[in-house]
Amino acid sequence: MATIDLNSDVGESFGRWTLGDDTAMFRSVSSANVACGFHAGDPSVIRQTCREAVAAGVAIGAHVGYRDLAGFGRRFLDVDPLELADDVVYQIGALQALAAAEGGRVKYVKPHGGLYNAIVAHTAQARAVVDAVKSVDPTLPILGLPGSEVLRLAEAAGLRAVSEAFADRAYNPDGTLVSRSLSGAVLEDVELVTEHVLRMASDSAVRTIDGSILKIRAESICVHGDSPGAVAMAAAVRDALSGAGITTAAFV
Repeated sequence: MATIDLNSDVGESFGRWTLGDDTAMFRSVSSANVACGFHAGDPSVIRQTCREAVAAGVAIGAHVGYRDLAGFGRRFLDVDPLELADDVVYQIGALQALAAAEGGRVKYVKPHGGLYNAIVAHTAQARAVVDAVKSVDPTLPILGLPGSEVLRLAEAAGLRAVSEAFADRAYNPDGTLVSRSLSGAVLEDVELVTEHVLRMASDSAVRTIDGSILKIRAESICVHGDSPGAVAMAAAVRDALSGAGITTAAFV
């Protein structure tokens, strides 16, 4: 693989509370999953994030999630699919307006947290997300876990389905992410993370939590912006890829 996208969750500060260092992350990543106000982010934070993404030449994506500020969008919500579709449309629209105000454009959609994990297997919610994206702009790709329902349904609906892998998350043998409630779910050792990423980019594989090797193809790799040492980790990942002759560039 000569080129790979690096994406990061950004715009997750809210009011007087700051989360992550988006400005520094933009020096390493090529795509920005910008919170749309439902799990994190307020209009001023979102607009500033778009401004900085445009200045850095980083692609802007809508990081849509459940309406769950208190839980940071990481809890599963049993939402009616029609309501969920409307929530996703609303979030994309809000980001489109704030990005346009800064000379930018929303180029893809990536579900967040609890919603992201739910639509790996939850067909009704996955279909709601796909229907929402298609109704707003059928040219918008959807970023998701390889083999997930949402990517299967996206392809069936004629949308571009983009598989991603996670630099700083541990994997189960079935290709799902280890629950954050379990020890070792989030990888914090930079050397381990860079090894993880190089295996993904060079060999299209990951080492799972039980030590087995799982084949996985990804067009984009996520480095979480709120993880401990995220900025240094993102820089190390980009340097490791460059050292292996792999260019970092947005997939859109």
